[in-house]
Amino acid sequence: MVDKSSLKELLLELEEKLLKPEIRASKDELTNILSEAFFEFGSSGKVLYKNESIGEVNLSTVYMKLSDFEIHPLSEEIVLTTYRIYNELNKQHSLRSSIWKLIDGTWLEDAFSSRYTNNSFSLMLITQTEAILHYKGRFSFAANGAG
Repeated sequence: MVDKSSLKELLLELEEKLLKPEIRASKDELTNILSEAFFEFGSSGKVLYKNESIGEVNLSTVYMKLSDFEIHPLSEEIVLTTYRIYNELNKQHSLRSSIWKLIDGTWLEDAFSSRYTNNSFSLMLITQTEAILHYKGRFSFAANGAG
């Protein structure tokens, strides 16, 4: 595994890439960043899956600022990212978390969750817990106490 600082920089670049209108509008670009098993708990309450939803969902153009980005390694090949987003169009804050998985030498987003917020601490804990519990149900972790 690369050092934590380099990994944080790489995953931040990938998260920021997913906010770009030209990436959000391209099924091919999204396909290159999302794992085959990708799913999303959207702030709308909808659950989206890569194999069912890409191409069917029209992702809107967004103008968002990402802040407070952190990574939380869960294993050598799995990392939880957490961050805040400010949507400049609707003046709304949200808390987001993603699970990234190293697959064949490439980091791919495997799960995503977003929640609108006014109370960042409690909602971030809910978002992280929701993502981890759903994710652990799909994968077994190494016997290092991670699950």
